[in-house]
Amino acid sequence: MVKMASTEEQDRKIVLEFCHLLEKSKQLFNGLRDLPQYGHRQWQAYFGRTFDVYTKLWKFQQQHRLVLDSKYGLKRWQIGEIASKIGQLYYHYYLRTSETNYLNEAYSFYAAIRGRAYYSRAIKEDRPDLMVKKLRYYARFIVVCLLLKKMKLVRELVIELERQIQEYTTTVPHDLRYEPEDQLEWSLVLEEIKGFIKAESAVAVLHADTNPIVLSHRLSPLTTPPCERTPHMTLSLQEILIVGSACEQAKFSELTMDMFRMLQTLEREPTDAMHPMIGHPMAHGGPHDASPAASRMPYGVPGSKGYVENGDRRTMRDNPHKYLLYKPSLSQLMVFLSSGFKELPPGGALLLYMSADGCFSTTKHPQDYGYELGGLATSVKRDAVDGGLSVRGKSSAGYKEPHCLYPGDLYPYTRRPLFIIIDSDNSFVFQHIPRYFGQPLVILMSPQDIPANYQDLQHHGSLFTLFLHSPMTAMCYICNVGDVPIHHWERCQSYVDRFVTEASRLVTRCRMDEIEQGIGYIDSSYVQFFGDDFLRTLILRFVFCDVALRLHRGFRGRHQRPRCEPPLPGPELLEHPSLAHIVLQLATALDVRGHFVEGPEGD
Repeated sequence: MVKMASTEEQDRKIVLEFCHLLEKSKQLFNGLRDLPQYGHRQWQAYFGRTFDVYTKLWKFQQQHRLVLDSKYGLKRWQIGEIASKIGQLYYHYYLRTSETNYLNEAYSFYAAIRGRAYYSRAIKEDRPDLMVKKLRYYARFIVVCLLLKKMKLVRELVIELERQIQEYTTTVPHDLRYEPEDQLEWSLVLEEIKGFIKAESAVAVLHADTNPIVLSHRLSPLTTPPCERTPHMTLSLQEILIVGSACEQAKFSELTMDMFRMLQTLEREPTDAMHPMIGHPMAHGGPHDASPAASRMPYGVPGSKGYVENGDRRTMRDNPHKYLLYKPSLSQLMVFLSSGFKELPPGGALLLYMSADGCFSTTKHPQDYGYELGGLATSVKRDAVDGGLSVRGKSSAGYKEPHCLYPGDLYPYTRRPLFIIIDSDNSFVFQHIPRYFGQPLVILMSPQDIPANYQDLQHHGSLFTLFLHSPMTAMCYICNVGDVPIHHWERCQSYVDRFVTEASRLVTRCRMDEIEQGIGYIDSSYVQFFGDDFLRTLILRFVFCDVALRLHRGFRGRHQRPRCEPPLPGPELLEHPSLAHIVLQLATALDVRGHFVEGPEGD
């Protein structure tokens, strides 16, 4: 009798401890919303505490599953909800650190939820809020799979999500259903996802059996452009701000297509060797349907043994830190820009990438290039007009548009090394930013216009950003090549690699010629940025874009080609015969030579 009472008391303590951990985990998780999105150290300790509690909660429910099943009535959807929140923690930690290993961890938990069907009986609970949680889980899982380029799984999840939305809107009792707004909202989410997937596959690379192959365009040792390093290459990219404000571009979950492509361009390809502590939770199965191993604290999370406060940045960070902003207000944009500026270490460079519609000035005789030529719309709608500026050509008199980033707004940030990429139909107004402080400054600007036959495709993402993301894909795109067999793709990609290698050699040679002979001038800003793998890649892909569009018959006006400031040398680099020859060889290999001007035939 005493033994039975003792067992009941022990079971009661287990249930009470579980309830305590569950409540504490919810409080900490909800508190994450109040943390600042900017800065590095303000939120690290809080994330560490939240990870600690969820680690304890997960291990506790694993160890005491039988008691919790019988005495607490623990349901599978509740286990799924805990796993889903752990996945969210990892995803948001990825967003804050830019380290793709945390993205892999989020995927592991989301995949386990699906594999073990934790939400399979959610519809039986007669709780619309639970079904909404299930739908949100699917949406989050799709985002993670998109970022990891697991496109086959993405398509499977979209089919499942569509079925779940249908089930939700037809099976949930009518008096409990969130209608009609909720049904419409989820239908729009589904259409967004489908549109994004369609836009993402700009060019299909095919197996021999005509099935598509998913290629990653993150930086890897095989795709890093070679470089003959010099003592002048002193800077490394440390802080990045990626802003997407283009109104009519495919997007999903506050990621426009341009943002999606650029964030991958600025990350390294993850490898198991680089992240030895990343495990596979599905391998940790055991009695009572053991679940993902949250007992493994992620390396680098504050509070864990793997975190080193003042450790070597190279061992703790594979990628530069970045912020992602979707249609921010101007005040948000300036706060995040200032934060990135503040966080720059010695020798670090800040990159600002903006994909946005132009705000156009009605001033006929501008005297102030910083504020009278217009700029970029941040969070305003395309047809909004306010004051002396307009979006897409409409005009009125009065005050300047408040939600517009002007070139002059960036002047204070030129106190530190600054690399700017502007993708907009008003990009060229940023070429006049002065170098008041003598620091390295490079501005890459997209064409302000594209030929009419390509304009309908702008919804799928900007052509300029596509060149910076995948030059080979962009080359196919401007030549109307919709699919390429993998063996042919690899052969053509070798021409792009040759181009990049030759362009890298020419940049270095131009600098040496300048020093030794006073010819072949190239601004020192390019050389100082050139030592960084990511910035060197962007510069060389910009060169490829300029050469390819200059040779293409369809891009004839000056406004249909990109610009940069300071200018890259013309005959010595952008018009060098060897670079033109490689592009024409590539065109011949793709069987699209007719799209390009007359010149030397490819080998």
